[in-house]
Amino acid sequence: MKIACASGKGGTGKTTIATNLALSIADIQHVTYCDCDVEEPNGHIFLKPRANSKETIGVPVPLVDETKCTQCGECGKICQYKAIMPTKKGVLIFPELCHGCAGCWLVCPENAIQESSRTVGVIEAGDTDGGVRFMHGILRIGEAQSVPLIRALKNRLTADGVTIIDAPPGTSCPVIEAVKGVDLVLLVAEPTPFGLHDLRLAVEMVKALNLPFGLVINRSGMGGEEKLEAYLLSEGIESLVSIPHNRHIAEAYSQGEMVILALPEFKETFINLWEKIKERSRKSACTRAG
Repeated sequence: MKIACASGKGGTGKTTIATNLALSIADIQHVTYCDCDVEEPNGHIFLKPRANSKETIGVPVPLVDETKCTQCGECGKICQYKAIMPTKKGVLIFPELCHGCAGCWLVCPENAIQESSRTVGVIEAGDTDGGVRFMHGILRIGEAQSVPLIRALKNRLTADGVTIIDAPPGTSCPVIEAVKGVDLVLLVAEPTPFGLHDLRLAVEMVKALNLPFGLVINRSGMGGEEKLEAYLLSEGIESLVSIPHNRHIAEAYSQGEMVILALPEFKETFINLWEKIKERSRKSACTRAG
């Protein structure tokens, strides 16, 4: 089973839910935690894995042999991202704009363009003392495209056990790549005006992708629940679990500690969440089969 933890906005506690859920069920399931928030991964701060592998990830980019190029312009015509531009003095290449579609070297009549590679980031993997298999991607500083790294990270996941994907915040292309193909999206929201606004966007996203989803309300009791509950009622959305607004949770987070280790009484909350996730997943599977 693949579960993606997502949120319409940053700072809702998505990583707190993902890491604590992974550690809570690690003694009853084979669990992999995969941090796809490659621009700012922070799951390792809490799970504290022992890294045992590191892989550099690149994307294909064109390399032009100027001795063969006739400046025919075919490569520039096919490129939708303006990453390659023939001129009278040579061919200009903008690697950061290239999406690696291979169009330019396929249409070149002189075979003057070859495939090269540009590094976009690295993937690190390891294990934790709690029995969680750990993976995350780290985007190269200054890199604008995170989707290729997220895709490479997901391609290295195995099908066994449970995979918990910590998605980037928001509803843009990196998030869609992270949640694509999962069995359930766990949306994390907070009862604030910004939280409700961005939850609406996240719900629209998962519905457009036709993905089953469940909701976790984090920091409940801080005020603003009335509007959130009205929205959930209007959309027929049921909250799977609520995590209270608790100073001790915030203190544990600020020190890089796992909630269920600093406050063991909360482990039962995450076990209950896991049971509800399994139930929701079964219902979704039955609905799709019917």
